[in-house]
Amino acid sequence: MRSYWMEAYGCQMSKAESDAIESLLLGQGWTKASVSEQAQAVILNTCSVRQTAENRIWGRLGFFAHQKSVQPLVLILTGCMAERIPEELSSRARYIDYIIGTNDKMRIVDILNSRVTKEGVVLDRVKGAEAPVKGDVYEFAKLHYSKDDVTAYVPIMNGCNNFCSYCIVPYVRGREISRSVESIIDEIKQLDAMGVHEVQLLGQNVNSYKYGDWTFARLLTEICRHLVNIQWVRFDSPHPKDFGDDVIEVLAREPRIAHHYHIPLQSGSDRILQLMNRRYDVSRYLDIIDKIKAVIPDATFSTDVMVGFPSETEEEAEQTRKVMERVGFIEAFMYYWNPREGTRANDMEGQISEKDKVARLQKIIDFQLANCALIKRNRVGDVQKVLVTQVSRDDSKQMLGRNEHSEMVAFDARDVLEIGSVVSVKFNSLNGNTFQGVLEDA
Repeated sequence: MRSYWMEAYGCQMSKAESDAIESLLLGQGWTKASVSEQAQAVILNTCSVRQTAENRIWGRLGFFAHQKSVQPLVLILTGCMAERIPEELSSRARYIDYIIGTNDKMRIVDILNSRVTKEGVVLDRVKGAEAPVKGDVYEFAKLHYSKDDVTAYVPIMNGCNNFCSYCIVPYVRGREISRSVESIIDEIKQLDAMGVHEVQLLGQNVNSYKYGDWTFARLLTEICRHLVNIQWVRFDSPHPKDFGDDVIEVLAREPRIAHHYHIPLQSGSDRILQLMNRRYDVSRYLDIIDKIKAVIPDATFSTDVMVGFPSETEEEAEQTRKVMERVGFIEAFMYYWNPREGTRANDMEGQISEKDKVARLQKIIDFQLANCALIKRNRVGDVQKVLVTQVSRDDSKQMLGRNEHSEMVAFDARDVLEIGSVVSVKFNSLNGNTFQGVLEDA
C-alpha cells in the first residue's frame, strides 16, 4: 500500500489546493500516512509571502533530506516558492525530486503514480533534481474539500493584477484568472449534497471575479439559489477597490451570506496607501463599511493592518489606530513591514528601524485586544447559531464552534454533538476572545 504526507503553508488557497490534491490521491488508492516517516511520497505546498515562511520551509527540507537518506522517498515541492526561486531550490536542494509550479499542481498525482507502485515500492529515476515544471495556465480542481474539515474552501479565481508595492503574490501567482461559473456551481451543489454547512469562496482578490459577463455580485446571487444544507457562505479576501454597491446589495438581500466580512485596510494613512499602490483612500474604505452597516446592522468586520511601512511616521501609525477604532473590528491580522526581495517597497527610502516597527505594532495590538473585548462583552446574553467544530480537548462535555461572525464559542452540551451540525447557543460570558455559553433547547 502506498501512502503520502502533505504539508500546506500559507493562505487558505494553498489549503484548498492541497485538499484537491489529497482528494485525487485518495481516489486513486493512496492513503494518508499518520507520520511522515511512514510515507513513500512527501508534498510540500509552500508559501513565499514572507521570508519567515520560506525560512520555515528550508528547515523542513533539511528534515526530509535526512529522511531520504535513510528510506526511499519521493519529495515534491510546489506552490509559491517553486515559482519565486526555482533555480535556487534546484541548486541548493538537489534532493528535491520535483519542483512543480502553481499552475501544474494537478500533475502531482500522475507523477507520484509513475514513481510509486501500488505496493508502495519507490522506483528509481535519473539523479539530480528535476527541472522546474511551470505551466502557462492555472488549473482549477473539480473539488477542494477535505472530509475532516467543517468548512469547505472553494476557489473561484486565482492570481492578482494589483501589484501592491509590498506584495510578492502577483509574481508567484500570476495574473488574475476566474473559474467558470458552471464548475463553481457544480462544486457548491456537490458540497451541499454532502451535508456541508459552511463554504468559503477564495481568491487573492475574490471580488475581482469576472467570467464573461458574470460579476462577483451575480455569482454570489447564483450560488445562493442552490443552497439547501449550506448555512453560511463567506468570501476571502476582497479588495476594497472592487467592493461595489452591487455586492453590498447582494449581501443585504441574501440571508445565507454570513454577516461577517474580512476587508483588508492595511493603513489608515492616505499617503501610505498611495505608496502601497492600494488604489483607494481612507474615505473610500470607510464608505464601504458605512454602507454595509446601514443595510446590515449586525455586520461585523475583520481586517489586515500593516505598520512600519517605509517612511511611515508615528502620526500615520496613529491614523491607522483611529480608523480601527472608527470601524470596530472584532478581529485584525496585524503585522509590521518586512522587506521582501522583488517588491518595490523593498527599495523604498525611509525604511523604519526594527525597534520602531515593533513598538508601533505592539501599540495597535494592545488597542485591538482591548477594543475587541469591549465590543464582544456587549453581546454577552445573545442567543446565536453556532457551527459545531470539535469536542473541547480540556472538557469532553464541552463543545467548540463558531458563530456567523466567525467567533469562537465554547458551550456545555448534554451529549456529544455531530461535528458540522448547527445549534443555538446562549452566550453567558466571555473568556479572552471565546464566548462561553450553554446549548439552548430546540
